[in-house]
Amino acid sequence: MTQPQHDSRALRNALGRYATGVTIVTAIDPDGHPIGLTVNSFAAVSLEPALVLWCLDNNSHNLEAFRKASHHAINVLAIDQEELSNRFATWPTDRFAGLPWQPGAGGAPLFAACCANFEVANLTQHAAGDHTIFIGSVERFSEILDLAPLLFHAGRYAALANDRND
Repeated sequence: MTQPQHDSRALRNALGRYATGVTIVTAIDPDGHPIGLTVNSFAAVSLEPALVLWCLDNNSHNLEAFRKASHHAINVLAIDQEELSNRFATWPTDRFAGLPWQPGAGGAPLFAACCANFEVANLTQHAAGDHTIFIGSVERFSEILDLAPLLFHAGRYAALANDRND
């Protein structure tokens, strides 16, 4: 059924038909405190040079801190990290309280037991509608091959129907 483009709820529902991975993007704010949030707008841009992107709502209270951060960490969540995803999707709360993490490049928090972690230099940002697109240069990354990813589809968490270890 075709919908008019100005129906933002219908557009959001249609965009939700595209399954995405779930990440937590982290950084260190100008005061030296860890910040982070759940993001499903992460994508590869280029292999040579190694570039990735993610998007942040312009109404985010952390927008300026992410803009000023030298680095971001992108933590690709595994299927058993739904609770961690929910924790970083909720505001206001101290998302890092009692949570173990390791500092990556620029101090950006890295979480253990993720499918992958990317340590990214904050290269550039572009205003695009109601979001800001962050493009970063991958400095280091790690992965755990035998972990299934946490997915998001049609407004809820999902899993791969056939998890194959190729």
